[in-house]
Amino acid sequence: VVPTRGQLPAPGRPPADAPALPDGEGLVVVVNRESGTATATASLVRDALPAAEIVECSPGLLSDELEKAAVRGRALGVCGGDGTVNQAAAVAASHALPLAVFPGGTLNHFAYDLGIETVADVGSALASGSAVRVDLGRFRPGPQGAEGEPGYFLNAFSLGVYPELVRMREHWSPRIGGWPAGVLAALRVLRGERPLEAEIQGRRRPLWLLFVGNGLFQRVGPAPGRRHNLADGLLDVRMVHGGRTPGLRLLAAAVAGPLTRSPMHAAVRRQRVRISGLKPGTPYAFDGEVAHSGTELTVDKLPEALTVYCPMPV
Repeated sequence: VVPTRGQLPAPGRPPADAPALPDGEGLVVVVNRESGTATATASLVRDALPAAEIVECSPGLLSDELEKAAVRGRALGVCGGDGTVNQAAAVAASHALPLAVFPGGTLNHFAYDLGIETVADVGSALASGSAVRVDLGRFRPGPQGAEGEPGYFLNAFSLGVYPELVRMREHWSPRIGGWPAGVLAALRVLRGERPLEAEIQGRRRPLWLLFVGNGLFQRVGPAPGRRHNLADGLLDVRMVHGGRTPGLRLLAAAVAGPLTRSPMHAAVRRQRVRISGLKPGTPYAFDGEVAHSGTELTVDKLPEALTVYCPMPV
């Protein structure tokens, strides 16, 4: 019913040049100590890569420590969840450094889609210099507003009910677990929210949800969506139209299968999405983080902009 990763097609992997770093020599790993299993994973990294420099920090110091690590290392390592990896990816891309991702969060979508599940996976890639290029999603203006830098995403960007769902899920997951928290959050959000109004690609419409994935997301039975190609140059754009309360049908589709089961859903693939007519302060989510918009947003991609250490399939 749920195939193992070994039974699924290998991801698209444009090879990239990266230095071989046996035992982690020249690698600086920044660890978000408040992210999932990051602290325990960091201990495994120390054992597996004794020559690597490990820096543990709180979320508030993460940005500064990543920038410092990028200056003194031949490669940048990161240990944390998708939000932590998001920050590291932006820094690595700006410094033209290869990134080593050690899964240490709750979901770890990006690492798992690359076939990285353990410290040993990353260690073998570092030892041989095995790396791939992946696309980097971008949205403008970024979280800092019109005068700041663009925002980036490795997994997905979304508007509508999803940002509130993320906020509520994060609130409940420490108490009842991630999957039950997601269901509870969906029930609460779908019951109390109204569709947002936005102009997408020049057409105004009410929307419950706009999802923009960095690459095409597949779905295997009841398993979470994953990607087979992280360098396809395209955005996976999915919309759930407004006009009435989505109710249990949409909730059931979201929990048990792809949203394409809902007649209110539309999916296309694009290189760029233009969003305008937003109410200032509209929440949006990117890689599990939540921020607030102005009146307009442009979402696109930087093709093959990031180099990531990755074990090659046998």
